Parts: sequence; structure tokens; C-alpha cells
Amino acid sequence: MENLKSQNIRSAVFNWLNSLVFKYPDKVIPSKELTHGCIINGERIVLSGAQGIWKPKQLEYPISIKSVSDSIYDDVHLEDNLIHYKYRGTNPNFYVNVGLRECMNQKIPLVYLHQVVKGKYLVEWPVFIVADDPRNLTFTVEANAHQIDFNSHLDITEEPNELERKYATRQMIQRLHQGTFRERVLEAYHEHCAMCNLKHRELLDAAHIIPDNKGGKPVVPNGLSLCKIHHAAFDQNIIGITPDYQMHVREDILSEIDGPMLKHGIQEMHGNKLILPRSSSLQPNKAWLEERFDAFKRIG
Repeated sequence: MENLKSQNIRSAVFNWLNSLVFKYPDKVIPSKELTHGCIINGERIVLSGAQGIWKPKQLEYPISIKSVSDSIYDDVHLEDNLIHYKYRGTNPNFYVNVGLRECMNQKIPLVYLHQVVKGKYLVEWPVFIVADDPRNLTFTVEANAHQIDFNSHLDITEEPNELERKYATRQMIQRLHQGTFRERVLEAYHEHCAMCNLKHRELLDAAHIIPDNKGGKPVVPNGLSLCKIHHAAFDQNIIGITPDYQMHVREDILSEIDGPMLKHGIQEMHGNKLILPRSSSLQPNKAWLEERFDAFKRIG
């Protein structure tokens, strides 16, 4: 069993992370916040270090695992609703791998850090190591579906069933996909609306050109940074976008008479060009825009 000091620190770390949700409601936390860490009993506890499997000196076992891959698909497998996390190195008995194995054996909760863009991590806690595969040099990670008492040494008060565990992990994987997509799209557009140039991050969404449910990929060329009203207008086919990035307002909306929001926020977008990233690799895919604009014309 993890020693009492480590249990108390781990519990305090989770409570500190819970308090950060008020500051970062989407759980996308700057790396400097994680490397700065928190003060517990006069000691600084750092949540992220140079290595992916991170154990602060004050703890007996690791506190976090980190993914910095370019693509979420490198370590997340949707087909079985599991996250497979790679060993450090190729030696199953390397000390940090042994530490994670002990976390599995003792059901010790961890923090999962997934880099969404440089300097920002989508953070999930607590997660558990539930399987070890030395042949493929991977651990299996599940999201929290346990009932945990954060004020009592992280005791598990109720064991989840298999369905609950799979559901919780599937939900976490969806958050990782959505969070990664959002942050990368907003970064590509320098956190402004591609239609109206609004720059308030809290009012921006990452819109899909081809929706998820129609096979759209969570990649930047399938995304647009849009303010919430223009995201809704795009999703509802009030505004369409041609393959050459020109906005078209639906004819019935153009002829409508209403207040200033309709006039200035929607109708005056007609004929304007999108404000795009400079890099062509980050700009909307023209074939996907054409497919979406064809649907807009059929509705209009």
C-alpha cells in the first residue's frame, strides 16, 4: 500500500485540480500551471516534468502520465474504448514502468495529461491503470468510473461495473478528441472568428465543415473558428461558404427585415471572404467546403 504521506499528497493534488476547474472549465490547462504545481504542507508538488511518466520526489509512486504526440490517434483506440499508454523505453522493469505497474496493482489514481497544442494540456483526473501488456510495451488506462472519497486517502467507496468503466472511458476519449480539435482550430485562427473577426475566446467555437456524424475528421482543415452566432448560422445553413472561401447568406434570410443583429451580424456577411490562417495547410479543405456548400444550396 502507498505510504500515508504519499496518499495525503495525492489526495491534496486532486483537490487542487478540482479547484482549477473554476479557472479552466474546459480542463485545458497551461503547462506552466502544471510545472509550477501546488504547495502542500510547505512543499511544492509538480505535476509535469521532462518525462511522460512523472513521479515527484515527495511521492512513492507516479502522479501523472503525459502524451505529447502530434495525433491523439497514436495512443487512443476508439474501437475498444481504451487508452493504451506506452512504456518508457523497452524494459518492462525500468523503475517508472514498475511504478505504474504498482499503481495498477494497488488501484492508485493518476492524472492524465494530453497535449492539445504547444504549452497546453487537456487534463483528466483521476484515471487508472487497469492492464499491463509487456509484449506490446503498453499499459491500458481507464477513466474514472469509481466512487472516490477525495478527503479520505482516495479510498474507492464503490467499484464500477464493466459497462460503467467503458462508458466513462469512452466519454473521456470524446473529450480528448473534442478538446484537441478545438484548441488546434482556435490556435490556427489566432483565436478569432473567421467570419466577423471577433476575438473573445470564450465566445468562440471550433466548427466542423463536415460534421462528425457524416464522417468528418477532427483535423484543422475540417474546422473553422467561429463565434457562437456564426457557428449556429453555419450549422443551420443560414450562411454557406463556397470553395473559394466566400460567404453566402440564404436568400430568404437576406430579404428578411429584423433588428441590427440580423442586419449587421448575418446579412452583411454576404459576399465577404473568410479570414483564414496564413498557412495553406491549416486552411479549410476546398473539397470539404464544396461538399458542404452543395448541401447548403439544396436547402436554400
